[in-house]
Amino acid sequence: MQRLLATVVMLLLWTGVAVSAEPKVLNVFNWSEYVPQTVLDRFTKETGIKVVYTTYESNEAMYAKIKLLRGKGYDIVVPSTYFIDMMRKDGLLAKIDRAKLTNYANLDPRVLHQPFDPQNEFSVPYMWGNTGLMVNRKVVDPATISSWNDLFRPEFKGGVILSDDLRDTFGIALKALGYSVNSTSEAEIKAAYEWLLKLKPSVRVFDVTATKQAFIAEEVKGGMSWNGDAFIAMNENPDLAFVYPKEGLPLWVDSLAIPIGAEHKDNAHKFIDFLLRPDIAKLCVEEYNYSTPNLAAQKILDARHAQSRATSPTDADLKNSEFTNGVGKALDVYEKYWEMLKTAD
Repeated sequence: MQRLLATVVMLLLWTGVAVSAEPKVLNVFNWSEYVPQTVLDRFTKETGIKVVYTTYESNEAMYAKIKLLRGKGYDIVVPSTYFIDMMRKDGLLAKIDRAKLTNYANLDPRVLHQPFDPQNEFSVPYMWGNTGLMVNRKVVDPATISSWNDLFRPEFKGGVILSDDLRDTFGIALKALGYSVNSTSEAEIKAAYEWLLKLKPSVRVFDVTATKQAFIAEEVKGGMSWNGDAFIAMNENPDLAFVYPKEGLPLWVDSLAIPIGAEHKDNAHKFIDFLLRPDIAKLCVEEYNYSTPNLAAQKILDARHAQSRATSPTDADLKNSEFTNGVGKALDVYEKYWEMLKTAD
């Protein structure tokens, strides 16, 4: 009888362990082309965890799907700046267990503790960057460009590209006028709309998907560009130059987060900690050309990334710049003026 009881106990213990252990799978919902395949393969090789990688093309699309599913179906999402704020307030994100992240200390304090997640309880920075001003040397001397207001110069007429991202585009207008990119004042938002409306005759296109191609092919003369796109474009076309306007610019950070309904939270923490390793963060920067929040990785970047002001901006470059944060109900005001801008003749 004792032997039988011991056998039953052992079977129960074994069953409990088997049930509690997570399956070797991780469901990642991320931007397309944002984690190198070599990195995913290496994670699987080192951990045995298979990565199922699904993509989205906008924060809005990701947010809508996670909200519809109430945080189920995915183990990792990568929202930008103020979308972290929206998702945590909606109860869509699980808290990060910092004790499981051995590489967390590698992160740059400049990127941590932002208003969208003050204690980084729900998010871990992955990549960050800015929306700056790029121009073509065939059109103007970059040394004479120092302000967002320079987009009104006659040389740019008909050849300006603006972002099709509402907050980015209103952000540069607000900065040009001396306001915060996170203004909640309707008067200031209206003033930004009027600034953009005045610029619109010079605008050729609003775009977020093919910005670098437009600059490389010289279809546009100047305008907004994400710093990673700028790095690629400048390497393809040496006539291009990236400028940090004196008024400052919008900053963004894409963060790793775990949906509240994730079924593989332990695997998610392993993946986050893996991406925080300096050697892995280095590979991600050198593949996609955005800035890394990983100070240890910054020290081992190849020379072309370490010396580029697009991927490795200085504190002086970012003077007066701000991370784009949530604006609450004022978002309705932005959307009203955005629609007016896009439909204006």
